Amino acid sequence: MRGGSRVTLSFSLGLLVVTGVLAFATWHLASGYMMRQREASATRQAEVNVRLVERSLASPGLGELLTGLTTGPDSSILVMSPRGLVSAGRRVEPSQLPAHLVEHPPGRERVTVDGLPMLAVAQPVAGDAVYVELFGLQQLDNVFTCLIAVLIAVTIGAALLGASLGSWASRRSLAAKFDSMTRELEQRALREARFASDVSHELRSPLTTMVNAGAVLRRRREHLPGTAGTALELLTSEVDRFARMVVDLLEISRADQTDDPPPEEIALDALVRNVIATRATPVPVELEAAVVLGDRRRLDRVLTNLLDNAERHAGGAVLVALRIAGTSVRLEVEDAGPGVPARLREEIFERFARGVMAGSRGGDTGSGLGLALVREHVHRLGGRVWVEDRSPRGARFVVEMVLRSSDGWPPHGAGRA
Repeated sequence: MRGGSRVTLSFSLGLLVVTGVLAFATWHLASGYMMRQREASATRQAEVNVRLVERSLASPGLGELLTGLTTGPDSSILVMSPRGLVSAGRRVEPSQLPAHLVEHPPGRERVTVDGLPMLAVAQPVAGDAVYVELFGLQQLDNVFTCLIAVLIAVTIGAALLGASLGSWASRRSLAAKFDSMTRELEQRALREARFASDVSHELRSPLTTMVNAGAVLRRRREHLPGTAGTALELLTSEVDRFARMVVDLLEISRADQTDDPPPEEIALDALVRNVIATRATPVPVELEAAVVLGDRRRLDRVLTNLLDNAERHAGGAVLVALRIAGTSVRLEVEDAGPGVPARLREEIFERFARGVMAGSRGGDTGSGLGLALVREHVHRLGGRVWVEDRSPRGARFVVEMVLRSSDGWPPHGAGRA
């Protein structure tokens, strides 16, 4: 095989493999994310509907209420109670549903009814009843099919592009072209980062208006009893969460685009006391004096996010400690909550990952960006972060950095990610 043919084949196979891997990863992440969002949305809707059903369970107007709650021609709602079965929407027999889903609510499962893909969500209802709502997944399946077709086409196109590029490269010098491609990719990455930042900025103003309007409506909550009041609470909580997500997206965009300032000496124990002093609820501390080199803003945000995470998922932090460990210092935030399962201890630091809270509603479940920001900031500071068990129960989030007095500064790999 001639040298030119080898170059062409190498480029073609290389781009085919790389694009194929990226296409598979894109499919896996995109389909999983869309399915989780659909499940979360269906679960939230079912939970709201159950509250309405509980108030009308014994009334003769239950069937009319269920008809009004159906979301489309393919959706179905069944309420099974000792009084019998009441249903609305597409006709579905209880025998067509998974027995364990009906007998042991709450739960959700993808099922096929009359050849159609459906998402069944079961919720318990006061009075020994079970509420089951089926949501059609045909549209989502169509999106998945279209996504697969696009990814396959892109993969094949990449292979053809690789063959063309290899043929061209065999006749010309590659150095100038690769330099140009590198600059173009870098500029594209910067444009995408700026786009995310610009979108977040544009959303911030209307969201502020919505949050302020929600605060006004909350003060008039007593004038909106029943379903209207419940809907208001759900709406304002989602607006608040969306606003926090936008703030976190702006922070991530800033971290992605901004070079770090020169590190400064920071008394970590003093910084911890200052952050704790701003919290509404006092938190016990055990602090050893420690000085590190870093960015005060990043360290402040790391501790604030860890405290917010403890409040949101574990009832608040029970201890913040600074402990010297050889040439390192460890910032520890402990809680007495349910802890973090071992299988999720890496995942919770990914962007938009919410761990065991994924798909849940009620309370403040966060945006899924807080711990991702913690890891980003800690990495920029040359440290590392992890979560471990706390005895007798709960979780301990640990941020480890090099002491200023240590000869190990600056640590290997510190600086921009």
